[in-house]
Amino acid sequence: MSRVEVSDLLKTYFLRGRPIDALQEMTFVLEDSSFVAVVGKSGCGKTTLLRIICGLEQMTRGSVRFIRHPGVEENSPKVSIVFQEPRLMPWLTVEQNLAFSLVKESDRIRVKDTVDSYLNLLGLKLFRDAYPSQISGGMAQRVALGRTLCFDPDVVLMDEPFGALDAFTRRHLQRELVNLFMSQRKTILFVTHDVDEAIFLGQRVLVMDQGRLVKEVSVDLPYPRNPLSRECYFLREEIISFFFAS
Repeated sequence: MSRVEVSDLLKTYFLRGRPIDALQEMTFVLEDSSFVAVVGKSGCGKTTLLRIICGLEQMTRGSVRFIRHPGVEENSPKVSIVFQEPRLMPWLTVEQNLAFSLVKESDRIRVKDTVDSYLNLLGLKLFRDAYPSQISGGMAQRVALGRTLCFDPDVVLMDEPFGALDAFTRRHLQRELVNLFMSQRKTILFVTHDVDEAIFLGQRVLVMDQGRLVKEVSVDLPYPRNPLSRECYFLREEIISFFFAS
């Protein structure tokens, strides 16, 4: 497990010589074993933030620190990202896609036990020999999540992983993700443009606008949550009303 400290993060792109700040002075802490959702309009910098944290993109200024134990900085944390598209390897079966994240593991018995446990946990056991073209979009996203969990990362980054799914599959996977968080207690940073999803999943919601962190909302509600509850309604209105007032 790991704590993530993001400090004064700045990311500047240049478009035809003109500087554009995708992220500006982003500062927040992602506590160990916490579930934090990031919400904001399209183009506000959410994906850029994840790409910098997982090392896919370089920051212009600032720092991202991973701390696994009090006072000890971890130089090589295990960080994994789940994208909006499953990005499975079409020539591999469901089981082989999960096992791919353990390709460097020499103990094949451990690999089999790990893969079997997540096939069972994610309801994919009957589809272990299927190829990505033979399963639904929801199943494919479960495979992508299982591949990440097999890697056993300290921090899980999720970039709108349910955004392209129908409402029924999306709600089902949201509930599965909550169950996984409660049992695994991974440190999760979940990006979405859906305020309801952020409130349903996150213990905290970070609100972004134009590359800045403009609001932080604590969601002090027990799991599982009822998205139609009075408490969720007022939290949703608090977040949405900010954009109309700004």
